[in-house]
Amino acid sequence: MQEVTETKKKSFLSGLTAQIIIAMVLGAVLGIILHNTISPEAAQSFSTKIKMLATVFIRLVQMIISPLVFTTLVVGIAKLGDIKTVGRIGGKAIGWFFTASFISLLIGLFYVNVLQPGVGLKLEHVDMATASEVTGKTQNLSFENFVEHIVPKSIIEAMATNEILQIVVFSIFFGLAAASLGSAVKPIVGAFDKLSHIVLKMVNYVMNFAPIGVFGAIAGVFAVRDAKELVITYFKFFGSFLIGIGTLWIILILVGYIFLRGRMTDLLKRIIGPLAIAFGTTSSEAVFPKLTEELEGFGVKDKIVSFMLPLGYSFNLDGSMMYMTFASIFIAQFYNVHLDLGTQMAMLLVLMLTSKGIAGVPRASLVVVAATCGMFDIPIEGIALILPIDHFCDMFRSATNVLGNALATSVVGQWEENKE
Repeated sequence: MQEVTETKKKSFLSGLTAQIIIAMVLGAVLGIILHNTISPEAAQSFSTKIKMLATVFIRLVQMIISPLVFTTLVVGIAKLGDIKTVGRIGGKAIGWFFTASFISLLIGLFYVNVLQPGVGLKLEHVDMATASEVTGKTQNLSFENFVEHIVPKSIIEAMATNEILQIVVFSIFFGLAAASLGSAVKPIVGAFDKLSHIVLKMVNYVMNFAPIGVFGAIAGVFAVRDAKELVITYFKFFGSFLIGIGTLWIILILVGYIFLRGRMTDLLKRIIGPLAIAFGTTSSEAVFPKLTEELEGFGVKDKIVSFMLPLGYSFNLDGSMMYMTFASIFIAQFYNVHLDLGTQMAMLLVLMLTSKGIAGVPRASLVVVAATCGMFDIPIEGIALILPIDHFCDMFRSATNVLGNALATSVVGQWEENKE
């Protein structure tokens, strides 16, 4: 059985991951060629159409997420057995998530202050129209909105809109109720278990479209963006961001080796595919089903995976957290808005809280950055400064979110295994 698993893993690494990397390269080459040979209007038209490949792939994944989260979490909670166990694991999860988020925010705060990418920067042709679309969504960021993102008024509506956190809340109540009824509901729990395996089988089919989706996403971006101009204009910003995100990766991997020891190497090998998909599509949500499968293959019990991952996708977005402090203070530097250390720490705490209520919001990181700038008297139209480079930053932060959630789930899974 182990040999079969190893063969499957090697096949995945050499097959799908290689195809995704090739798709990235081909997409970038095609996009650059078209950008330099056709008119801007034609390039924009091409970009809009080719990005539909990525849209189709992400929508295929999104259609799986709700039934997968619901069925696996209900089965997982029923297997956990009682409120005490759920509370124990949930406490460990939230503790990990908030610690990781705080460290990620601090890394962004440190590097943006040390490297100061916004100081003395001159930018032209700023896209204010797109910026206004993003800043218009900041009115939704409030305590009321945070509560609405947590508590569902209808499980059907939550599933229809892929509100993962709301599905988690309903599933926890449903799972606990099922566990309290004992053997009488075993047939229903068993049916959900079989249904979850059917959905996971669908994942394998959907993942075959990943290289096509990645190709469309990359080609669409490079067709309308001058890669050379972006590199020159945003060299300091993007370079500083990469140093920050690289530091976060080093810390996450080191923490992984501290807790998982030699098994961390195996975990990294297993999640190469999900990391590549998240990187190419700029969507950590797109790899949720595949990541579930890989973590269970790594040895984390299905009840832990089904409980941790949905929570992580709402509370543990390490790459996004690092980017939020970095981008917010970058905008302040550009406009010469002085923020003392106390104000910056207050901003960090605001980001820690506001970022937890925006699961499922398009351009979530930018929306939170815009809202935070408004709270600290930083011109929110400054969000337009980072729009041209945001897609490329999003590639790295999406992959980082996947790494952070894979690590959190694996470590908590090992803690629970040791406890048993």
